[in-house]
Amino acid sequence: MNLNHVFVCGHPALDFAATLRARRSKRFEMFVTPDRLNAWYLESGLVDAIAPADEDDVRTAVRVREALYHLITDRRLGEEFDREALAVLNAAARELPATPQLTPAGRHTEATPAQALATVARQAVELLSGPDVPLLKECDNPECTRVYIDRSRGMRRHWCGMESCGNKYKAAAYRARKKTVAAGATD
Repeated sequence: MNLNHVFVCGHPALDFAATLRARRSKRFEMFVTPDRLNAWYLESGLVDAIAPADEDDVRTAVRVREALYHLITDRRLGEEFDREALAVLNAAARELPATPQLTPAGRHTEATPAQALATVARQAVELLSGPDVPLLKECDNPECTRVYIDRSRGMRRHWCGMESCGNKYKAAAYRARKKTVAAGATD
């Protein structure tokens, strides 16, 4: 499994929820160390610099991520929010977020892991209460559990990303069709 963080969902909160990959099969955790958590915050563009995380920060981030994934699924399926997940996300959103500062070089955001997590939680609140809710879709790759915002024409997007899922699935379907044609030719 690729250890690189992927940002294909169209929103930081959705990308954060997708850091546990393949939830229905070979679950693959991206936040295995405090460094991997910090790497996500930096690579996502939420912060420019971050204080070192520790194991407690990882446990808290995973707890918020799992609550967020549950709430995203509830919202996407039109179900009532799970109260415990709602309490976890709202508690994180109440914390102080990362605050950008203006410097001579431009915008710069330094944060602690708790501030970065609060920023993600606040963005999740905005997403799950905003106009993009009807655009939430889950990737059509049966192994993938990413939810993304489908802003494609006619809402015809099927994959979280072509590189991560679409090409792989299309290539497998092509090979299956070729095999079927080849098998039919020999009959």
